[in-house]
Amino acid sequence: MSTAERISCTITDGVADVRLNRPDKLNALDLAMFEELVATGERLSGDSGVRAVVLSGEGRGFCAGLDFSVFGEMADGTAPPRLETGGPAKALAQQAVHIWTLMPQPVIAAVHGVAFGGGLQIALGADIRLVAPDARLSVLEIKWGINPDMTGTQVLPELVGRDVAKELTFTGRVVEGEEAAALRLATRVETDPHAAALALAREIAGKSPEAIRESKRLLDLAGRVSLDEGFEAEQVAIHSLIGTPNQLEAISANLEKRPPKFTDPA
Repeated sequence: MSTAERISCTITDGVADVRLNRPDKLNALDLAMFEELVATGERLSGDSGVRAVVLSGEGRGFCAGLDFSVFGEMADGTAPPRLETGGPAKALAQQAVHIWTLMPQPVIAAVHGVAFGGGLQIALGADIRLVAPDARLSVLEIKWGINPDMTGTQVLPELVGRDVAKELTFTGRVVEGEEAAALRLATRVETDPHAAALALAREIAGKSPEAIRESKRLLDLAGRVSLDEGFEAEQVAIHSLIGTPNQLEAISANLEKRPPKFTDPA
């Protein structure tokens, strides 16, 4: 399966391999790329056969950030497009990141080469980030006299701490793979992040899909709701899972020492 020009997507055994597909421009973000990121994320979110997603970039890098044509529009006083939705992300560029956070399936970003500015913010929308040792990451917006505006100001402090988020944002300095992992910009360093991400996605795809989805939802509540609400959500979730066909299959497969055969969620 493939989408339009800016994004490619193939699905194999429940794993969606999504790639920013503008290698001649280092996968720079323009209006078409934003639109296709949102459309692809929305489509995969509703596909019950998809159990995990890998998000990467074709060519020499993950994403170099905004296309220079967008900066030209800014020089003319043109603001990025906004879309009024029922969710917190109102701007199209915010939705291009937040859609991966909202997906019920886990999303793994595989980062090689550069992830600058908006490219880094897209990676921050994933649940897990695997980066190459020589990957180069930067909150680069300050170079262009702007602030991060693709959910980064809200997500980054949660990952690296408020002080580190400020230092990275105020300076725009470039961080490589090992330091990115040490700062928690990345989950871990991998020599081949795309291969490692696919292997991890296949492992996740082999687990009970409802349990994975509920676990992602609950973990994303942590620190964002009260303990009362979080603990109650845990109990509601586990009672919704116990006794279901896939939960019983997990028990049977473990007792019988065989690989489980899970069905896609309704």
